[in-house]
Amino acid sequence: MMAFVLVLAGCGGNNNGGGNTGGSGEGGGNEKAELTFMFRGGPEEQKAYKDTVAQYEKDHPNVKVKVITTAPDQYATKLKAAITGNSLPDVFFFDTGDLRAYVNGGVLLDITQYVEGMENVDISKLWQKGVDLYRYDGNQVGQGAIYGLPKDLGPFSLGYNKTMFEEAGIPLPDKDKPYTWEEFIKVNQQLTIDKNGDGKPDQYGTGFNVNWSLQAFVWSNGADWLDETGTKVTIDDPKFAEALQYFADMQNVYKITPSIEDAQTLDTYQRWMKGELAFFPVGPWDLATYESLPFDYDLIPYPAGSTGETATWLGSLGVGVSSKTKNPQAAAELVAYLTASEQGQQALVDAKIQIPNLVEMAEAWAANESTKPANKQEFLQIVNEYGRPLPGYRTYNAEWYQLFFTDIQPVLDGKVTAAEYVKAEQPKMQKLLDKAIEQEQKSKK
Repeated sequence: MMAFVLVLAGCGGNNNGGGNTGGSGEGGGNEKAELTFMFRGGPEEQKAYKDTVAQYEKDHPNVKVKVITTAPDQYATKLKAAITGNSLPDVFFFDTGDLRAYVNGGVLLDITQYVEGMENVDISKLWQKGVDLYRYDGNQVGQGAIYGLPKDLGPFSLGYNKTMFEEAGIPLPDKDKPYTWEEFIKVNQQLTIDKNGDGKPDQYGTGFNVNWSLQAFVWSNGADWLDETGTKVTIDDPKFAEALQYFADMQNVYKITPSIEDAQTLDTYQRWMKGELAFFPVGPWDLATYESLPFDYDLIPYPAGSTGETATWLGSLGVGVSSKTKNPQAAAELVAYLTASEQGQQALVDAKIQIPNLVEMAEAWAANESTKPANKQEFLQIVNEYGRPLPGYRTYNAEWYQLFFTDIQPVLDGKVTAAEYVKAEQPKMQKLLDKAIEQEQKSKK
């Protein structure tokens, strides 16, 4: 989900093949509009989208869709190659952080006239903050023309192993009141257990990936990667260093997270799946996979730092249309079907890979406690109340933000203190951020 942002000029589209050989396809003749649709996802997501596209083709017999799928970690590279090779599919997923570069570079089509004029789709029924992620007026994201619709909103929640708590006789977490940092350490220590007496824990408290979980601790402690203007890197804030040190200390001081050596034999995701971790992040895209967990689980807020308030991020992917598609109407209709139609959304939600984009559907879905996890309301609270975009999405490219995680390992290993790290890293990140700001200014000329 990390943004790979490109500085583009006059590229994009689908001039050579790629499925656009069907003529206009929109002129009322017998020819089909042929579209290509490129997206990323795990096995469950890929199957869900292929099935939903197949249903779309049944409902739209004059449209043929060629599906191109990739694993998540390969998608950015393949999308970049398609853009630079002038072979971009008609419809494709893109990161929110790429919106400005793709619009300024002529990659994305303005689909406002299409999606606002459709009879069977009402985008006012979608999460407004989701739609606003893909509006851009040339200066500011959140207003102006629509260059995509949200594939989803992805609230990154915290899960816990309910069965483990019950077997240990420990009171279940409060779904409405987050643990303090001190309380969180204490309960994790209670649940980190050497069951077979070999001197090594067989069960741990946590297993957080720093790339996707550190944000919750930094934000809840009143710190951030950027200032309000988005022009200054602020990781040298003492509150930031405190949060980063707390994160590292979970492994190195409190021993509630598997060591580097232990993680090499069995990573934390695998431990969670086997029922050997008490806490692990849960995104809506995990729900299908977690159906088969050998234990009961539920959702709670992340532990709160000095602000007393929980925090986490709210991700999204956009579904956009190539500016050079030969079938803009059909392409925009496919986007709307996948993101904003009741039929398309119901199919994807039934596949347990996301929360609904349609607000009323989402509220009904979350209220159904008979499906796991019971506290799906936590997802909606993140969407409505406290979810934030990842810091890299706030800027023209995310190289400055990616550098932070590229260099972070010595802190996690306990070889460098958080305070030392942020002091040394801030000027390097600021240099890259300044470069990104300069690139954005040039792209508008």
